[in-house]
Order: sequence, then structure tokens, then C-alpha cells
Amino acid sequence: MEWLKRLNKAIDYIEENLCSTVSIDEAARIACCSAYHFQRMFSYISEVPLAEYIRRRRMTAAAFEIQSSNTKIIDVALKYGYESPTSFNRAFQSIHGISPVNARLNGTMLKAYPRISLSVTIKGNSVINYRIEKKEAFRIIGVRKNLKTDIETNFKNVPSFWADTKKSEIFPELCGLITSDFPKILGVSVYENNENFYYYIAVKSDKTLKNTFEYIVPAATWVIFECTGAAPESIQNLYRQFYTEWLPTSGYEYGNTPEIETYTDGNVNSPDYKSELWFPVKKSEFV
Repeated sequence: MEWLKRLNKAIDYIEENLCSTVSIDEAARIACCSAYHFQRMFSYISEVPLAEYIRRRRMTAAAFEIQSSNTKIIDVALKYGYESPTSFNRAFQSIHGISPVNARLNGTMLKAYPRISLSVTIKGNSVINYRIEKKEAFRIIGVRKNLKTDIETNFKNVPSFWADTKKSEIFPELCGLITSDFPKILGVSVYENNENFYYYIAVKSDKTLKNTFEYIVPAATWVIFECTGAAPESIQNLYRQFYTEWLPTSGYEYGNTPEIETYTDGNVNSPDYKSELWFPVKKSEFV
């Protein structure tokens, strides 16, 4: 579980910089992964978005300081990265339910969010069907949307992108390019950097199509999971299982190349709908 140790070192870095700038890129570097992947792992394992965790920790520390010292509220706000009393007051109230000034009143009830240490408890009470395959590079063609590194925003944007694409004229044209050797519609997450982060709705094809983008999925070793259930809930649940149940004991590490979702014809809202998740993996150096 070397990757989990690296995640905890990244959290150490965050804790050490609550009173200064927390660089998600630096935290990700410590964790040996992309900023996007770091935030995703953190979110699934801790069950709280990274940005929200940082905000909670800062407001916890700020509340302790306000109650235990005579430091001016504006100085506390500046210490924890807020340039205006208004923005600090808003953040403080969102966590504690009261203003920073009222936090100094005797007997005031506040909330404390302790530093977390990431760990994984293997429950072993569910079956995860998977296979591992090596595949050569292949070309995809489709439409794409520029995403954000904020995971919660993408949870909302990707389903709406699917809905809009299915209503568009280009979707049946894409479906017409599906080949018999790979009869799937793909959802492909391609993270290059914070500015170039795309989600493709695409098919594997050597053909061209107007108003589409092409991308070469690199050769990789993939762990492929079968997913049964209505999308997108079943997909999100499987992502969580991958990070919290499969990966910690697999002897593999995340491969830092695109993630792929595969879909077939059928009612995606059905509890029996079948799809797949492909994660790039590599053998751990620490096994």
C-alpha cells in the first residue's frame, strides 16, 4: 500500500500549509500522480472533496485561534488565506453556523474537523468481477468537453454532456462508425494538465467525421471491471470500489493514462444495464 503512504505524505504537506498557499499540483507530485487523479482518490477514500477538506481544516484552526487568543479577526482571516473579512466570514459561517465575532462568546458551540489519515478497510463482503488485459494503442474519434480538476463539478457536467450529445445530430453518426470488433460507445477521461483535461464521448475507429476530435489511446495494461446497474450511479460506485477495495490489495498501482467507460445499447436507467470501467495499471514496485 505504498500509494496510500504517499497520499498521507501529501496530506502532511496540506496540513503544513494551511496558513499559506496549498498547491494541489505539489500535493499531487508528492502522491506521484496527476492533480486530477489525486483529488479523485482523495474524494473516494475520504468521502469528502479535497477543497472542502482544506476549507474545513482551515476553519477549524481559525476557530481555535479566535477562541484562545485576542488576535484581530481580520488578522486571522489573512493568516488562513482570506483577503477580505466578508469572504472569511462567509466561509466561517458555512462551517460553524455563526460569525467569527460570535465565536468568542462564552459557551459558543463550534465544530472541529480533525486532520485525517487515509486508510482502507477491506470489507470483503462484495464480489468485484474484473479481468486484466494488455492492449496496443488505438484511435478514437468523437466529441469532447473540457473538464475541471474539481471532481464534484465533473459529477454534474459529465451526465449533462451525455444527455446533450445523445440529442445531437452527431451521436447517430458516431454510432454508425462502431465496428464489430469493438461495439461500444466510450467515455474517455484524458488528463494532460489543468488546462487540457477532456472527457470524450467516442468510438474506436480509423475513419473521420466532421466536427469531431481524434485521440490515440496509448498502449497500456488495463484492469477492466464489469458494472451492472443504472448509470451514472453504478459507475460512481465502481470507481469507489476500485480505490477503496481492489487497488489496495491488488499489487498494482494506477497507471496515470486515460480512464475508459464502455457502454452498449440498452436502457442506461435499468438496474440490469451492463457497462465496463477500464483503469490503467502497472505492477507496484513495492510488492
